[in-house]
Amino acid sequence: MRRSLGILFGVATHLLFAFTVWHLVWFLKGPTTAADVTGGGALVSRGGTPSVVAALIIDTLLAGVFAVPHSVLLLPAVRSRLVKAGIAGPLYGCFFCVATCLTLLVTIFCWQPLMTVVWRWPTPLDTFIGWAFVASWGALLYSLHLTGLGWQTGFTPWWRWVRGQRSPARPFVAQGVYRFLRHPVYLSFLGLVWFVPVVTMDRAVLIAVWTVYIYVGSVFKDRRLLFYLGDEYRKYQAEVPGYPGMPIGPLSRIPLAGEVPLATALTTS
Repeated sequence: MRRSLGILFGVATHLLFAFTVWHLVWFLKGPTTAADVTGGGALVSRGGTPSVVAALIIDTLLAGVFAVPHSVLLLPAVRSRLVKAGIAGPLYGCFFCVATCLTLLVTIFCWQPLMTVVWRWPTPLDTFIGWAFVASWGALLYSLHLTGLGWQTGFTPWWRWVRGQRSPARPFVAQGVYRFLRHPVYLSFLGLVWFVPVVTMDRAVLIAVWTVYIYVGSVFKDRRLLFYLGDEYRKYQAEVPGYPGMPIGPLSRIPLAGEVPLATALTTS
């Protein structure tokens, strides 16, 4: 019975994942023209929408509904406690995927559109921004492919469990774009948040909250990988920055013990 439930849980997880991605694409796409902002349809504030201030508070909380659990559930201490509480280790990836999907769907379906335009890219830059949004999806899929999409959704450990095989240790290989920055997945997601031709008031809220989340999540991911990989990841941090153009801080290159940071060397030479 437990095995049957585990198999069913894995199948349901990936159906939910596909359903969520479909809705996420349209949610992040947002309005692209003035007609989308002022015309009818789902982009106009829903009937019975609360006041602007209330809607801003709701949207801010909804943006956090996804961001906070997504980071907390990946913490090694939290994962260890939940596994001890009864979540089978090979199914934790699926559990995390379900939690991520449900929080995203709550955010998407409860979102309060506020169509006041904060910023609109002028022509022809709006076309470029639209294509940058599409390119961000391509970059996201590419980055996930490099690290193993099956690990991101929980499919790989779940499928090994279904086949009665022991789940292998997750490999870390600095290949492709990972040779130049540590967090291409987060950077690609940031592009999906920022690259919209028309920035409405509610989109500005999403940009603000999720930009902070991406920064904090990147720092947490470094700490998590350092916990699991130790010196291997510490050497990687010393060679590759978290993001391009980050000279200082936790997302810059982190010198190994005994090494002098470049900025310090330049000021003392």
